[in-house]
Amino acid sequence: MKVLLVNTSEQTGGAAIAASRLMEALNKNGVKAKMLVRDKRTDRVTVVSVPNRLMPFLKFVWERAVIWLHNRLKIEKLWLVDIANTGTDITRLPEFQEADVIHLHWVSQGFLSLNDLKKILWSGKRVVWTMHDQWPYTGICHYSSPCDLYQTCCHNCPQLCYSKENDLARKVFLKKKEIYQHSHFTLVGCSQWIAGLARKSALAKGQHVTSIPNAIPSDIFHPKDQAEARREFHLPQEKGLILFGSLKVTDERKGVRYLIDAYKLMQNKPGIVVVGKATEKVASMFASENGEVEGGFYPLEYITDERRMATLYAAVDAYVTPSLQDNLPNTIAEAMSCGTPCVGFCVGGIPEMIDHRENGYVAQYCNAEDLARGIEYVMEHDLRKEAHQKAAHMFSETSVAQHYIRLYEE
Repeated sequence: MKVLLVNTSEQTGGAAIAASRLMEALNKNGVKAKMLVRDKRTDRVTVVSVPNRLMPFLKFVWERAVIWLHNRLKIEKLWLVDIANTGTDITRLPEFQEADVIHLHWVSQGFLSLNDLKKILWSGKRVVWTMHDQWPYTGICHYSSPCDLYQTCCHNCPQLCYSKENDLARKVFLKKKEIYQHSHFTLVGCSQWIAGLARKSALAKGQHVTSIPNAIPSDIFHPKDQAEARREFHLPQEKGLILFGSLKVTDERKGVRYLIDAYKLMQNKPGIVVVGKATEKVASMFASENGEVEGGFYPLEYITDERRMATLYAAVDAYVTPSLQDNLPNTIAEAMSCGTPCVGFCVGGIPEMIDHRENGYVAQYCNAEDLARGIEYVMEHDLRKEAHQKAAHMFSETSVAQHYIRLYEE
């Protein structure tokens, strides 16, 4: 069986990482899998990029420009939506024509247009589409909360600066509906949460919807000696440490302000390790009136090396993710695979990953006080063994690959 996984990027973003790991897992389990991307960053022979790199970039700029103009030159909501008005026809590529199954992942930001999707879905190929966010079954948004208009028909979109009855969301929704209702494909949620929402969407009506978690490579993410891990990052040995990380730590969707509020409520404050871009901007927010962070603040640049990131997970006592919107965060799966218990809000697929008070703590949504209780709980209880066992069961490469292989065969 030959499978072509399609994703905008090879490495950037959670979807890219998940798709890349799935490709490796499939190849280890007897499937000939390749990955087709717009943005290739490595020399892996199993990853191919679309020809003419300049043209896809120009198409990406054009899509942003249309959204920007629709928002009357405002930029604050420019990255919340994708309209898929332009893209690349991949159906003519030999990798597409040779594949038995086309497995779509995150294909936004000018990679595939709606017309390109129509060609793929109407090509006669078996198509599976893993939902890393809600865009496959909404009009234009990646996360709809608190709006549920996608269940009937998108319009008056709250993700646009200027919305109306017949706005971009409605136009894209109706075009998707026209394409989907003449297609048969399978939507796969990384979490049961996102699959459940998909089943309520008017766009997914008549399509097969299921859920399969992301795979985590156990040869990279596994428990390590904490003292040795801390030495590698020059972190203190005798101090409790928590970790917060994001590509951009100031991203409001990642909820850092709730972590700051929770930290200030804690009596015994642990040290805070923050990894990502713009870490220096949040340092002062954790500080007390004297200008210092009581437990210590340890900023690190964004880490792209997976083995180094696995070592960082092993170095801390807990990973905290106060995300306000999320599907099935790779970071939680990675941390738990390393035996590091996690604390997160009861949102998205997080409650499926963390068993409350058994291998971590699921805090009440947007409740800084309960988040503080959760951090204190995992710091006071040794949950490392339980966290690793849950991850090994849920995110095993072989298990995830076999789930997908059975789905392809069906």
